[in-house]
Amino acid sequence: MKPFMDQDFLLNTETARVLYHQFAAPMPIFDYHCHISPQEIAEDRRFNNLTEIWLHGDHYKWRAMRTNGIAERFCTGEASDWEKFEKWAETAPYTMRNPLYHWTHLELRNPFGINSLLSPTTARPIWDRCNELLHQDDFSCRGIIRKANVRVICTTDDPVDSLEFHRTIKESGFEVKVIPAWRPDKAMAIEDPAIFNGYLNQLEVASGVSISSFDHFMEALEKRHLFFHENGCRLSDHGLETIYAADYTDEQIKRIFESLRNGVVPSPEDILKFKSAMLYVFAVMDHSRNWTQQYHLGAMRNNNSRLFESVGADKGFDSIGDYPVATALSKFLNRLEYNQKLTRTILYNLNPGDNEVLATMVGNFQDGVTPGKIQWGSGWWFLDQKDGMINQLNTLSNLGLLSRFVGMLTDSRSFLSYSRHEYFRRILCNLIGNDVENGEIPSDIQFLGKMVQDISYNNANNYFAF
Repeated sequence: MKPFMDQDFLLNTETARVLYHQFAAPMPIFDYHCHISPQEIAEDRRFNNLTEIWLHGDHYKWRAMRTNGIAERFCTGEASDWEKFEKWAETAPYTMRNPLYHWTHLELRNPFGINSLLSPTTARPIWDRCNELLHQDDFSCRGIIRKANVRVICTTDDPVDSLEFHRTIKESGFEVKVIPAWRPDKAMAIEDPAIFNGYLNQLEVASGVSISSFDHFMEALEKRHLFFHENGCRLSDHGLETIYAADYTDEQIKRIFESLRNGVVPSPEDILKFKSAMLYVFAVMDHSRNWTQQYHLGAMRNNNSRLFESVGADKGFDSIGDYPVATALSKFLNRLEYNQKLTRTILYNLNPGDNEVLATMVGNFQDGVTPGKIQWGSGWWFLDQKDGMINQLNTLSNLGLLSRFVGMLTDSRSFLSYSRHEYFRRILCNLIGNDVENGEIPSDIQFLGKMVQDISYNNANNYFAF
């Protein structure tokens, strides 16, 4: 029987162990998509306790706690930080075989150096030790980032954001690049004209453009896109149910926009046309400045309307959707490619049933110049667990080039989530090690070592070229 999560955790062969310890583990981290706060990095926030850094904002843990019968006051409610942590410690043993169990103990080991299993009996000593460390200088936000050997962080930022904290970080001389990523989802969310017009008011202030027409809307967005570029942004991101690629005319889009400004609720057909137009416009903007664009597809959000109304979005009430994706995605990418406006693109699916769809779709639009120009992204959200990662790696290997993959990201709001890169690298090395031990690929350790180093860091570093 193997010990639980020892140094060779998930590494079942000697080849896997060599690949991980000698090649993958020392590589830095290029975290090209996350939701951590640039303000907290700029201010080098010090966390008062373990709940502040570990449980605040973590909807993965909240979902598990609710499932374990823990009341909402201990998740997003008014309970004290100790009470919330105590309830998480009570829940943790029941997460066995959920990735949270592995992540929890990886995050306690790095950066805190704690090897105890989290449970009600260990909660207090773990709480006390972590809180003691969090008050030390090298456990600030920047200290934790340094400990994880992070080189690049890409945050997620709305076009109206001032990016003041990104400038503060850069001016401070912090050695880790913290780069904004353009997330314009609100600029195409027209289902509720009141909310949309409220957003346009913010865009007017940020851009200095009075938005009375669709042309003015485009002028404002173009100014903000340029502003983001001038502040180091080279990456966009879109969180969508699916790709939108309906036919439309410019006159139709201008008419829809005028109706929205007048408070008219759009029809489902007009919503689809407007979203399709905006998605194309944003892609052309990205191409014009040689950015990379990301599309996160397939989330069904805010399913629990009662709790959504009481605690808000991103609190753990989202799930996998089953939206059709192939036809519209092909049409969208083909239009961009035909017009020579297709920039580097990463596609992520949340529904595992779309694995082969996306893995084959990316092969249709490679340009023969940029290695892996169109990427199928890593297992995302509900799929960034062991089976999801293995399925993604195997499917990519079968239908594309694993060696050109840009690797893992955290997609997290927590500064402790960098252990997900370790988890991914161990799984990657074990997969390749098994193939070597089974005689399915040659035992060329130097080539394979470089391959895992490339997937761990080098490919992303070369692909984004920040």
